[in-house]
Amino acid sequence: MNKEYKKLVIAFSGPSNSGKTTLVVKVSELLQKSGFKVCIVKHDPKDKANFDVPGKDSDKFSKTGADVAVVSPTRTTLFMQSSSSIDEIIELFDEFDYLLVEGLKNLPLPRISVFRNKLDENYFSVTNAIAFDETIDENQIPSDIDKLNLNNPEEIITWIENNAKRV
Repeated sequence: MNKEYKKLVIAFSGPSNSGKTTLVVKVSELLQKSGFKVCIVKHDPKDKANFDVPGKDSDKFSKTGADVAVVSPTRTTLFMQSSSSIDEIIELFDEFDYLLVEGLKNLPLPRISVFRNKLDENYFSVTNAIAFDETIDENQIPSDIDKLNLNNPEEIITWIENNAKRV
């Protein structure tokens, strides 16, 4: 019998060092402990992430310009020589309950923006909810944006359940 997946997609945005990655990790861990399959997409807008060790076979293969898949007993790593659309990524992952996207502000996805210490109004137009801590004055958050406790991942998961895009 095939498992029926939820296929919910949600995006997280926010300035550097706001706690986005920490929040995505907490949410992912809690969802997986509850038995859900989670996939994560991380945006690397400056193309600075390092994924392979220079001199290793996969690095040599990748430098030829080819798309490379590294398959081992416990994982598959895919190195593509082109950017992928969110639809292509959804198709690639195929089976998931939750797809958590960090970054990619231009994607039309329900979005939680994460702030600590300072709000950045540039995110308001692409934000459905703001996850913040006690360093933020919640009265500065527009009334049409949902307010979430950054330190309460269960509350954030509930919001995701009710607001994520089903694909």
